Amino acid sequence: MKIDITELNTVFFIGVAGTGMSALAQYLAGMGKQVAGSDRYFSTGAPGDIQTKLEAAGVRCFKQDGEGITADTDLVVVSAAVEDTVMEVQKAKQLGIPVMKRSELLAHIARGRKTIAIGGTSGKSTTSAMLFEILNYAGLEPGIISGAGLVSLIREGKIGNAETGKGDWLVIEADESDGSIVQYEAEIGVLLNVDKDHQEIDALMDIFDVFKRNTKGSFVVNHSHPLAARLSKDIAADFSTDVHSGAGYVAAGFSQEGLSIKFLINDVPFVLHTVGRHNMENALAAVAVAGLLGIDLSTAATALKKYEGIYRRHQVIGNKHGVWLIDDYAHNPAKCAASIAACQPIAPRVIAWFQPHGYGPTRFLRNDFVKEIAGILRPEDEIWMSEIFYAGGTAVKDISASDLVNDLKALGKNAFFTERRQDFMSEARAHLTGNAVLLLMGARDPSLESFAQEVWKEL
Repeated sequence: MKIDITELNTVFFIGVAGTGMSALAQYLAGMGKQVAGSDRYFSTGAPGDIQTKLEAAGVRCFKQDGEGITADTDLVVVSAAVEDTVMEVQKAKQLGIPVMKRSELLAHIARGRKTIAIGGTSGKSTTSAMLFEILNYAGLEPGIISGAGLVSLIREGKIGNAETGKGDWLVIEADESDGSIVQYEAEIGVLLNVDKDHQEIDALMDIFDVFKRNTKGSFVVNHSHPLAARLSKDIAADFSTDVHSGAGYVAAGFSQEGLSIKFLINDVPFVLHTVGRHNMENALAAVAVAGLLGIDLSTAATALKKYEGIYRRHQVIGNKHGVWLIDDYAHNPAKCAASIAACQPIAPRVIAWFQPHGYGPTRFLRNDFVKEIAGILRPEDEIWMSEIFYAGGTAVKDISASDLVNDLKALGKNAFFTERRQDFMSEARAHLTGNAVLLLMGARDPSLESFAQEVWKEL
């Protein structure tokens, strides 16, 4: 379906409270469009936090009863999870209103602006946020459409996952999990890494190759990641942690002290108030792209020193009784391993809790989860798991998180299964002693934020 974003006046989002949908709704509202949306979480009672922030951004909110869709609506937008049988979709079709998937709308938005698309199986949200902060600090007034809320924007009372911006450039995440990445025709494309997640490596490489070919200008890759390096277009524009790679931007001298990391990029010192070697790579990617836009290293370093992080990416809840509580979105094998590794310099013991999501994805990645987590755990570290998060549908429930725990136990790791996560604190309390990090990991489940707060109260 072809549309002209500039000619749209009234747009309605079904499932507008979702992260991806709310970002586009806020972005269009920032363009001056009349935007509305519905969600099953909205009610006639007191509005929740997301609804309040959407309305503050100019997005009218409705219950999912069809009331918000009228003959004046120019376009109805749905997420990939919304089926044609949904009543509101049926109403839109009866009124002759075009219905478009969220990813297709984002592709149209990207075509209308100078776009930087961040791709890869890990680190997209963080790299997008870091790049946004650098461009913003440099006075370019960029836009961003992200999969997670930036703390700097949340502090302004926003959801934090979108900013229309007044400048030429727009930063977006290019998602490979649903294949939508192949729709984007970015001015600059970035490939952070390629790890097994959702699909096999060969399929992912094919998708990222299309992403590369669709990129109109520079294509920047992580040359220290062997699979990403295969798609390198111009090594001088690439980034790497290997000083012998020949890449244009090279990071070295990594160290972590508590909740901060230090490193050099082309001999210029950087200090970030975040954790993990993977965040050095994310910052390196952002700096490499900023360099293409003429932003020097010292400006980028100053901007990133002010970087406040993003929602549920190693989000520090606090320290109580000597235990740091950290909440993280990690959900695939590489991300879980990197998340645990990032917490290890903080304290001599890491007690990690993980809730896998989806029976199909857990079955597909079972061996990889076991290999990656077993490979990173120190003898004093522990991994706890609760049962797989089930979002509904017709999934075959022939695997349990307990299967992964038993696999880890067989390898001699300190692994524990607590079926109901509400029992986790009572069962793990005796293990939460002394100087330690309690790391919570999981994705897709909208109640994970409230779970982290419950754990904090019980700690």
